[in-house]
Parts: sequence; structure tokens; C-alpha cells
Amino acid sequence: MLSRVLLFFGLLGMLAGVALAAPSSERQKQLIHRLKHDCGSCHGLTLKGGLGPPLLPSSLAAREEAELVEVILKGVAGTPMPPWGSELTTEEARWLVRVLKEGVI
Repeated sequence: MLSRVLLFFGLLGMLAGVALAAPSSERQKQLIHRLKHDCGSCHGLTLKGGLGPPLLPSSLAAREEAELVEVILKGVAGTPMPPWGSELTTEEARWLVRVLKEGVI
């Protein structure tokens, strides 16, 4: 019984580590640069909005992470929002969403 409990918590810890995996520090720098320049060209250089809506923690708070990741990866048909899925992984898009929602840039 004890071994099953330890196995369960070990697996849970491994899954948590996977869920919290972040891009390398070098890739994070590249992603922040892309966010400021590529995303900023439509969402405003301060991300307060422009052609696209603001990307501030207050404007993203009610949006689910999965929904925002999908918008980043697939774009939005009929709008200038392009799909970035050919250039970003799902985990990189998740990381960007967390950065935006936390307002750490």
C-alpha cells in the first residue's frame, strides 16, 4: 500500500514537472523579443492594444489559458491575427500566455 502511494505521488510530481516545463532561458529571450516586436506591431508596443486587443493581465484574466494558446497557435480567421503554430510549440505558447497573464514583461 505504501509503495502505491509513493508511486502515485512520484508520478504526480513528474506530471507537475512536465506541466510547468518552461523553454530554455535562450528561447525565453527569443519569445519575449517576438512578443514585444511581432505581437507588439498589432497589439501595441506596450501591449495596451492597437489593431489587436490589449494583452494585459487585466484584459486576459477572464480568458482560459487553453483558449489563448489556441488563438496563438491557430490565429483567428477573418482577422489580422495569424497562426503562429508553425513557429511555436504548444508549450511555448502556454509559456507566453502565462507571462502575459502574470504581467512579468
